[in-house]
Amino acid sequence: MRAPLVAVALALAVLVAGCGGGEDTAATGEECASVEAPATRAPETREAPTEKLDPDKTYTLTFETSCGSFTVELDSDLAPNTGASLVALARDGYFDDTIFHRVVPGFVIQGGDPTQSGSGGPGYSTVDVPPADTKYTEGVVAMAKTGLEPAGTAGSQFFVVTGEDAGLPPDYAVVGKVTDGMDTVRRIDALGVGDGPPSRPVVVDRVTVAES
Repeated sequence: MRAPLVAVALALAVLVAGCGGGEDTAATGEECASVEAPATRAPETREAPTEKLDPDKTYTLTFETSCGSFTVELDSDLAPNTGASLVALARDGYFDDTIFHRVVPGFVIQGGDPTQSGSGGPGYSTVDVPPADTKYTEGVVAMAKTGLEPAGTAGSQFFVVTGEDAGLPPDYAVVGKVTDGMDTVRRIDALGVGDGPPSRPVVVDRVTVAES
């Protein structure tokens, strides 16, 4: 089983897939470069990072993609373990030359799997159980998991909410929010054709970490 959001999310995706819109560049994806998907990578077994994030610092991840760039500010209070894992993976180039393997228009864009199978990960998991009142609204970045895994379990697969409210239960570790580049996220979203890969490859060239 690939690491999607759980089955209820698929039903919700049908409800919101019609949300799209207009003929601007974000809605048509026309500013996305035409690129080839990178080669798939073999599954890995990594050691979970032990270094914690400094609670007095702000960490951001900037995703440079074939549709432009977007920046995610990590929430160290909501997901300290998962945030530390993402920072360590990004600094090691884990997300470089990967794709968004799942794009559901008006719902989520999902990436972080170098195997491109939808079931890949770093070989370890972290847990940050989200609060019971968690809402997955536009721009929220959270971690994908299978329906059998406990709430808050995370590997490397992440999703960005593109609908006004995904309506998901509080099962997915919330790692942060897009603070810059939602136009890029919308361009990626506009390439969705259902629940699966987008109409053409969207490649993450690299992910950089900044702290302040």
